[in-house]
Amino acid sequence: MKKNTTSIRESFTDRIFLWAVYAFLCIVMLIVLYPLIYIVSSSLSSPEAVTSGQVWLWPVDFSLEGYIEVLQNSDVLRGFRNSILYTIGYTVIAVVLTVIFAYPLSRESFYGRTILMFFILFTMLFYGGLIPEYLVVQKLGMLDTPWAILIPKAMAVWQIIIARTFFQSSVPEELVEASEMDGCSSLKFLWYIVLPLSKPIIAVLALMYAVYQWNSYFDAMIFLKSEELFPLQLELRELLIVQSDSGANMDVAEQQRRTQLANLMRYSLIVISSLPVLVIYPFAQKYFVKGMLIGSVKG
Repeated sequence: MKKNTTSIRESFTDRIFLWAVYAFLCIVMLIVLYPLIYIVSSSLSSPEAVTSGQVWLWPVDFSLEGYIEVLQNSDVLRGFRNSILYTIGYTVIAVVLTVIFAYPLSRESFYGRTILMFFILFTMLFYGGLIPEYLVVQKLGMLDTPWAILIPKAMAVWQIIIARTFFQSSVPEELVEASEMDGCSSLKFLWYIVLPLSKPIIAVLALMYAVYQWNSYFDAMIFLKSEELFPLQLELRELLIVQSDSGANMDVAEQQRRTQLANLMRYSLIVISSLPVLVIYPFAQKYFVKGMLIGSVKG
């Protein structure tokens, strides 16, 4: 009888604990979800409602004026095109270089891999700074060219470590030895065997690099001078500054209207710039989880 009472008491305590955990997670979810809902609702509201603070949860005075103004702006469309090209080009280059660099480091037969790994980790801990990086880009003739965005940070140490660990866990040495006995070269083995087995980690690398490049603006602000090469994030920054400062020589009514429109466009631009990542992520999610688990836990 005593045993049953203890069991019931423990069960009741566990239930309280689980309900507390669920309540905490719901609060965290609301804290994370509310800013997203607020941004979307503000982008679908009228400029007057956004500026006056009437938007709280749902759109007020439903309007697409913010999206219309953004999509009619040639600078934003040009920046959107540039960001897509930069993201695709950077992702392809970075994934190829990361795979080519990480796979040899995962093989025990590769001589000197410990020394190379030490230098890779050294760059993760110590960074030369912005001035040396700018001088290197300038000396290589990449200043104010798309290569200044694509090349200098084409590989990341963390991604190399994840890919190397994945190759160590998923491609056993016995498979390499069997391919060598059959006369398969290292390049053919990488292309026909390793890459088909590495779809999860390739998806992880592609998603990481793509999100980084899509959200990046600092390199473009430092290395690019021509507005024709500006990515979307830099165009958004310039557009908001212009919208905020353009009302100096206008009457009060027009200045107020432009200020309200600038506030509305800010939310519309955030939604538009976030859409590509939100569209890509569901297709890469199944590979992303598997690749992250294998590439970070084992090894």
